[in-house]
Amino acid sequence: MPSINTPDMTTDVLIIGAGLAGLTVALSLPEHLHITILSKGPLHECASAWAQGGIAAVLDEDDELEAHVQDTLIAGAGLCDETAVRRILAQGPQAIAWLQEHGVCFDTEADGRLHLTREGGHSARRIAHVADHTGQAVHQSLLQACASRGHITRQASSPAAELLLDGQRRCAGASVRLADGRHQRLLASHTVLATGGMGQIYASTTNPSCATGDGIALAWRAGCTVRDLEFMQFHPTALHIAGRALGLVSEALRGEGATLHLPDAEGKPGERFMLRHDERAELAPRDIVARAIDIEMRSRELPHVLLDISHRSRDWLARHFPSVMALCAAHGIDIASQAIPVAPCAHYACGGVQANTDGSTGVPGLYAVGEVARTGLHGANRLASNSLLECVVMGRAAALRIATQPALMHSSIHSTYRNQGKGLSHKTLPEMQRALQQLMQTHVGIVRSNHSLIAAAKQLVLWRAQWRGVDLDLRNQLALCSLMVDAALQRHNSVGAHCNLDWPPLEAAVV
Repeated sequence: MPSINTPDMTTDVLIIGAGLAGLTVALSLPEHLHITILSKGPLHECASAWAQGGIAAVLDEDDELEAHVQDTLIAGAGLCDETAVRRILAQGPQAIAWLQEHGVCFDTEADGRLHLTREGGHSARRIAHVADHTGQAVHQSLLQACASRGHITRQASSPAAELLLDGQRRCAGASVRLADGRHQRLLASHTVLATGGMGQIYASTTNPSCATGDGIALAWRAGCTVRDLEFMQFHPTALHIAGRALGLVSEALRGEGATLHLPDAEGKPGERFMLRHDERAELAPRDIVARAIDIEMRSRELPHVLLDISHRSRDWLARHFPSVMALCAAHGIDIASQAIPVAPCAHYACGGVQANTDGSTGVPGLYAVGEVARTGLHGANRLASNSLLECVVMGRAAALRIATQPALMHSSIHSTYRNQGKGLSHKTLPEMQRALQQLMQTHVGIVRSNHSLIAAAKQLVLWRAQWRGVDLDLRNQLALCSLMVDAALQRHNSVGAHCNLDWPPLEAAVV
């Protein structure tokens, strides 16, 4: 790593990541603490801002917490931590109220009640939303709130290069790569990882460019436990044209009656197929719908399937799904009269840094919140719209815990990075990144096998030896991919988002 060439800076709380989880922590901390928020790229670029559907919470008098809990446990395929599930979901109404207090204007009915929609895996309407751009509306409101607080410093284009530890193996902050290329140590009593997901390790993803899994790699190097990395959720419906994923098509369309079809000879909606795969059809959990689409595409050699909501009026679609309408229109598709070509792509990491529901990890002074964390809420597969809820609930809980902890006095601060010298490669950095993404897409995708996983593991070992001296972001991705492949090889059953053709479903497995 390049030598530190700027003076050390200090802050009370360092938050690495400027998505919903990180901003929630910042806004929930006492104002006497100085808070520094780092963003890997521009402040507006994060997966939270790209979320379309909404936030799941029990808000209707005909709904109940137990139903939400059971829906989550079923979607998680029996591998959720039920205590964590109940603790997080119970805070749903308070999380929505907190967001409203910070300027989020959720869609309402004529009588002023929140308009609630439904998504796959939910047994009731419980998704609070802002049309089909909930994440963007929430993120903008919280960014504005942070901008008005004098004790919060926001620093864009400043990715964390490594976590710092003191002589007692407590987290002491991070080394940061500044926008001008220099490095600086930011020392902190409390450090919060809110770095989001890792979809960018795949060739086809709904995630923004910053979602490269850096937080998981940084925490692992610092001594944290990572769990459930094999459970990478693929969203069933991304707009897919000419072999490329061009954007997310919200699951809420299926909640409002959109149906999945095989294309007929003229490329128009033909046979509906989901009932062949699950009695819940289009409203089955995401892992089931994604695999069903993948099976149909592979067996019939199709580039995509079709999602049809043209039975809804144009005015209704414009009110409820303006972002999807605009996305599709930009590619010549009028969803009021045409079906949408869709295919699955990498979307959400159900695993990550082992953390409690208040974000605390195995390394004192280090917290992990949001998608980077593994609390057990999602198990083997995330229930739709539980992720933004997790960000708010964990963010508020982490802030409460931090506020009650004494400031840490650090000494003998040292690096978690180990320079392994230069390797050799005939590829450029973009070529190496594309090669890694394609390896994961091909061998560690929706459906895996022992053969594909072993092939990926061997190639990753080779690349890690050859590419030792490359860009630190790529090194993080190589480490993360190796951890994911190892986790997949160690799971001797197929469950949730992990489907291995050489192992039986969990229910039939001998444990």
